Amino acid sequence: MNAKPRILIVGAGAIGGFYGAILKKAGCSVSTVLRSDYQVVKEKGIRINSPLGDLSYQPDHVYRDGDTPETMPDYLLLCVKVLPGANRAELVKPWMGPNTRLVLIENGLDIERELAEAFPDNPLISCLAFIAASRLESGVVEHKAYGKLVMGSYPKGIDEHCRTLSELFIEGGIKVGLTEAVVGERWRKCLWNTPFNPLSVIANGADTKTILDTEGGEGLIRAMIQEVMDVAAADGYPMDESLIDQNIEGTRKMPAYKNSMALDYINGRPIERDAVIGNVVAIAQRHGVRVPHLNTVLVALKMRARLEGRN
Repeated sequence: MNAKPRILIVGAGAIGGFYGAILKKAGCSVSTVLRSDYQVVKEKGIRINSPLGDLSYQPDHVYRDGDTPETMPDYLLLCVKVLPGANRAELVKPWMGPNTRLVLIENGLDIERELAEAFPDNPLISCLAFIAASRLESGVVEHKAYGKLVMGSYPKGIDEHCRTLSELFIEGGIKVGLTEAVVGERWRKCLWNTPFNPLSVIANGADTKTILDTEGGEGLIRAMIQEVMDVAAADGYPMDESLIDQNIEGTRKMPAYKNSMALDYINGRPIERDAVIGNVVAIAQRHGVRVPHLNTVLVALKMRARLEGRN
């Protein structure tokens, strides 16, 4: 492609909004598909406060969910929550042209398969976002720290589409790591998400500082990270024990952070329980790996959801 590619973001909340801004800085045409935020973003754009500066931007096109696209995008970034019953393939189907590359910037394990099966002829790029960002209100994002992406072609390898996209993100001002084994990288991301996100919900939306500084909090996080590592090793993705310290130290260095699952819970939205912790426990059971801390947290989440009538 001689011109910069056309980007479409489906799910332009904190994550989609931020990475859309980065691609906009790189000179790409960036459009969004929105539901509740449509009118606000149409009128005021996406406002982003960030240590990188003011990343606010007006998307080139703002579509409602269900609109007919004017042109098919070169890259479709899917940044929605992975929730039970959500049909992500149907969500992106109207926007998938024959040459559209599908890019997932989402949390969880084993989340690519249904999309790869739905669009077998479209390249699929799987990304993991290492970022502290929150959606404060319609069209407003607070970016606190980080922003690095790790990406690879699914199910493995690095193709030219992946390389092109990574170069655009780098041009826009963030770090990118390319990986030949993106599934293994998803396991690495679980080392942080699987302990911190569910515990924040059980603790009524606690931020990272509260979790780590409460007596016994850091010890519990360490135990949960170790259990995730045990399951990953059984699944064929062993990791170095030093990653436990790295995750703790990295979290302590960033400002007190209320993660997206905590914010979803506080605001009455469904949480990504199965994608973030349920699938880890299911894989542990499949391999016969004991995960008492993870299982206790998962059951507690289910009890809370049942009591409150949530998912």
